[in-house]
Amino acid sequence: MARVGVLLLNLGGPERIKDVGPFLYNLFSDPEIIRLPIPALVKPLAWFISTQRSSSSQKSYRAIGGGSPLRRITEQQARELQSQLRQRGIDATTYVAMRYWHPFTECAVADIKADEISQVVVLPLYPYFSLSTSGSSFRELSRLRDSDPVFKRLPIRCIRSWYDQSGYVRAMAELISEEIKTCDSPEEAHIFFSAHGVPKSYVEEAGDPYQKEIESGASLIMQELEKFLGYSNPFTLAYQSRVGPEEWLKPYTEEVLEDLGKSGVRHLVVVPISFVSEHIETLQEMDIEYKNMAQEFGIVDFRRVRALDTYPVFIEGLADLVSNCLEGPEVDLDEASKLPAKVKLYPQEKWQWGWNNSSEVWNGRVAMIVFLSLALEIFIGKGPLHLVGLL
Repeated sequence: MARVGVLLLNLGGPERIKDVGPFLYNLFSDPEIIRLPIPALVKPLAWFISTQRSSSSQKSYRAIGGGSPLRRITEQQARELQSQLRQRGIDATTYVAMRYWHPFTECAVADIKADEISQVVVLPLYPYFSLSTSGSSFRELSRLRDSDPVFKRLPIRCIRSWYDQSGYVRAMAELISEEIKTCDSPEEAHIFFSAHGVPKSYVEEAGDPYQKEIESGASLIMQELEKFLGYSNPFTLAYQSRVGPEEWLKPYTEEVLEDLGKSGVRHLVVVPISFVSEHIETLQEMDIEYKNMAQEFGIVDFRRVRALDTYPVFIEGLADLVSNCLEGPEVDLDEASKLPAKVKLYPQEKWQWGWNNSSEVWNGRVAMIVFLSLALEIFIGKGPLHLVGLL
């Protein structure tokens, strides 16, 4: 029987406060995140930004207990999935590959080779495909494969996105209904899907399917939810965590919260639609920042649906994905990792004016521009300071 390696892809996160700086450095070192005309400047710039951002980011992680639970949860998901697959008679071993923190993708690849796996199924823990999440992880895996003759010989099947998988849709609907039923007036509760945003240019210029998949996913979940409840709740979809001066997918979460408060909504059930695990965006951004914001806008009952984590229906859905991938048409790594050559990418943080925690992002951006300007002067002598006559 073929030995199957199931490779779970995820972002990763700092597990301790002292990990925050190195994690940010890894994030900003990714050429898919910050693209510069001079590649040699990427790592110095990553060091500079991560140094500037460490303090405010550490504050956010302290607010959720001192570190990200993402690795622990992802490894639990991997164990549960492995058990489910083996119960089905599939000789499977699961591996976790984080993009920006331990365990890194190269470590997972080394383990796969050491275990003498016969074939690999790559399953990103992102239900909705985007250039900056699944796409970046597929590209990293592709680079590693191309530089490793042993790994390159392994058959690799990929799952690009799975927002319409029945187990995922059902699991989301069940968790939402669980939360709605605790409301004083369940039928009046407003369901608020909040997805991680991406720059609008991804969709309009690069053809990123993320927005269409998110919108379709929200509709599918609402249809399934109505079957559970027997009635239909009003719902809204918005996008969080934007950064930079470029326009991102709209509407923005913070703006919709204000609009809902002004329109008289008092009971809000918030759904982290693009996240399958608890992490900084759910525990800090949603549970603290957005909750405080909603209360300021008059929303008195703010409830957040828990992340899927190891919810049994969800794990069964992941097992179905792997089984179907092994039996169905093959999507190889080359096809899965195809990305446009020129896409503007930005770090996943918010950009806001004002003297507060989020304003440090702007301070870091200003410092980054200054740093880059000076670097251009030093390396090529044709930076913006020459153009304005300062040098």
